[in-house]
Amino acid sequence: MHNSQHADKPRLLAIAGSPRRNGNTDRLLNEAVTGAASRGAIVKQIILSDLDISPCKHCDGCMQTGGICSISDDMEWIYQDLRSYDRFIFASPVFFMGIPAHAKAMIDRCQALWVIKYILKMPVANSKNADRSGIFISTGGTNYKNLFSGSVATVKSWFITLDIDYLDELLVPGVDGFNAVESHPDVLKNAYMLGQKLINTKLK
Repeated sequence: MHNSQHADKPRLLAIAGSPRRNGNTDRLLNEAVTGAASRGAIVKQIILSDLDISPCKHCDGCMQTGGICSISDDMEWIYQDLRSYDRFIFASPVFFMGIPAHAKAMIDRCQALWVIKYILKMPVANSKNADRSGIFISTGGTNYKNLFSGSVATVKSWFITLDIDYLDELLVPGVDGFNAVESHPDVLKNAYMLGQKLINTKLK
């Protein structure tokens, strides 16, 4: 009975890519999740820095096993979540103009899902809704030109592989201090509204 009550609610996977807890990136992610929940989303949050995720070894094992990675770690259940949810929020700070290593490791390990899509020509999404969308939230301590370009390119490429529409983004430069984003209420509000927008976007 419990499952049937939530059968038609959007299922949101919120992925925290920062190695630091409760800082700028987490704060914005939490606001977005709160906004999504206010629109009825069922939310699961993954904190990547707490998990055991090895880098991709480029062993091509997934080419031989039909898209099953040869490495046994927390990616085994993350693969299932990435394939079964409808809505996604990926939040990550900028490290040296890109995604932090542990978060990039998770993305790189999706080579196994790339094989499923492009080699086996099978659907990546196994949720009942084939139409999926996601947003990217990122923060950076500097105001460098093109600060987010590398990260955005990576996330867009990853979303394409997972059949996730890149719906929108929130990119916040110049927040160098711990939780400096707290002094930007407009940015926090924007994160909340972005979470609402993600859920309000109708599944086709």
